[in-house]
Amino acid sequence: MDIERPLPDISMENTADFERLLAHLQETRGFDFSAYKRPSLMRRVMKRVRARELNSIAAYLDYLEVHPEEFHRLFDTFLINVTSFFRDPEAWNYVANDVLPRILAAKTATESIRVWVAGCASGEEAYSVAILLAEALGRDDFRERVKIYATDLDDEALTTARLAVYTEKDLTAVPPPLRERYFERHEDKFLFDRDLRRSMIFGRHDLLQDAPISRVDLLCCRNTIMYFNAEAQERVLTRFHFALEGTGFLFLGKAETLLTHANLFTSIDLRYRVFAKNGRVQLKGRNYVNPIPSTERPQPGPSPSALIRESALESLPDGYLLIDSAGRLQLCNERARSLFGLSVIDVGRPLQDLEISFRPVELRSGIEQTTMTRRPTVYKDVLWQLTGGEPLVLDVTVTPLMDTGGKILGVGVIFKDTTLYKRLEDELMHFNQELETAYEEVQSTNEELQTTNEELQSTVEELETTNEELHSTNEELETMNEELQASSDEQALANRMLQEQSNELASVNAFLHSILTGLPSGVVVVDQSFAVVAWNHRSEDMWGLRAGEVVGEHFLNLDIGLPVEQLRPSIKACLTEGGPAEEVELEATNRRGKSFTCHIVCTPLLDSSGGRRGAILIASESRTPSIA
Repeated sequence: MDIERPLPDISMENTADFERLLAHLQETRGFDFSAYKRPSLMRRVMKRVRARELNSIAAYLDYLEVHPEEFHRLFDTFLINVTSFFRDPEAWNYVANDVLPRILAAKTATESIRVWVAGCASGEEAYSVAILLAEALGRDDFRERVKIYATDLDDEALTTARLAVYTEKDLTAVPPPLRERYFERHEDKFLFDRDLRRSMIFGRHDLLQDAPISRVDLLCCRNTIMYFNAEAQERVLTRFHFALEGTGFLFLGKAETLLTHANLFTSIDLRYRVFAKNGRVQLKGRNYVNPIPSTERPQPGPSPSALIRESALESLPDGYLLIDSAGRLQLCNERARSLFGLSVIDVGRPLQDLEISFRPVELRSGIEQTTMTRRPTVYKDVLWQLTGGEPLVLDVTVTPLMDTGGKILGVGVIFKDTTLYKRLEDELMHFNQELETAYEEVQSTNEELQTTNEELQSTVEELETTNEELHSTNEELETMNEELQASSDEQALANRMLQEQSNELASVNAFLHSILTGLPSGVVVVDQSFAVVAWNHRSEDMWGLRAGEVVGEHFLNLDIGLPVEQLRPSIKACLTEGGPAEEVELEATNRRGKSFTCHIVCTPLLDSSGGRRGAILIASESRTPSIA
């Protein structure tokens, strides 16, 4: 059995090797951790040393050189990406109920709202802010007015944030109604609302080295600056002071406070770590922004050829932007400035801080595609609405700029105004369609005329034929008149014969009715289905039911003083071919309630061919007295 051996005791005093490790990370990977608190970084490095079962930081440094994949695990340990949706719910409720209403109250109905989430990690807090603003503004106003910048130093965390895909466990703190409105379920994952996602920009940003995002209304930096030393915190907070609008708010984490920086920010609610910018503080110089590195030697003035190139670029009828490989705007000509409201002071700013980065077209994705493929990226028929003017149609071309060795120096963006060409093209297309339609109408008219001539010729021939047919028809009509006269005579004769038969039938019916009425016995006639066909006057007097009440009813279902069910065999015998007449005597009660012995004779009802159509029941009072 293997026995786990204890790890060697590693001394925390080996600071020289630790500093060498930090210098190695900066030289090889470009990460500068010199501003982080040393004890905290040391603990994280030692965690990785123990994980690799090594006995010193020097050995771990050798391990890094042999195993480059360990850099990712070390950075994950350094950059603690601990975040969640609505972390510290009470603080987020305060932001939703107090901070956001103040921000919106200070804005007009059309002014933009800018949010910076610094140290966003995998994006949960950035999407939390987006949900609260969408609830406060509504989806349409959110899309039009809000821009959220979420930054972090960890590229892998930013990749996760850009995907905006989370598990059900990640969304535990999101209330179910908000989850249903802002997340779309895909199998066991949840995807953040795509329309709102377009208003969010995720990018890599170093709080200590990169220029801050400006004109921010809400700056969320939660549990991030607590890892920096005092000097670095001072630099970061100075940048935050510059980034915020005069009415902006700073939202920190539960473990952070600004008690030592009260001159830069005033406390709004210390319990929830919400602060406002102290507008009375005027920062001297531009120490809050890292300028682009440059040499200290004075540069000679521009040469005449450079002035000519610059003048030619300014006078170009198309808008032109130049963006360096670091994503900063280095040049914009006069046409671009007039089109997009840019100014000379915007030169040198990161493109992501400018509205032109996403309007009228998403330039950042185009720049990324151009940089990867090293080929121009073209956007056709892009609409751009100038304030107080007609909409323009632009063709946007993103072109890579490379040195002689093929290295990407930056990109150039050309905005070509094709409004007039587009209008002429639309008019030409419209005229072509009208001309094509007119040609088709003329062609159709010619075909219709030709068809009409043929039809007229055919009609003349048909009229001649019709004239001849009319002569024949007249002759046929005369013959038909004679036939109709003969048919009329035959019909009159048939009517007279039918009248005579009707009279005879009426006489026979009267004769039959007279016989049935005159009989002293009750007579009931039923058909083969036992339905009553005839019911004479004596039957009405005997049983108390009128003919209208019983004709059509089933005889055996009648409720009279006669036990009709006992007549079923006799009636069936009469309906059977060759069956004799039947005579039965039954005890009955007449309509007055008097009991008597009823003598019933059941004979068959025959048709003209001798077939049996039903049965005749003749009921009379028996002469033999009944025995009580």
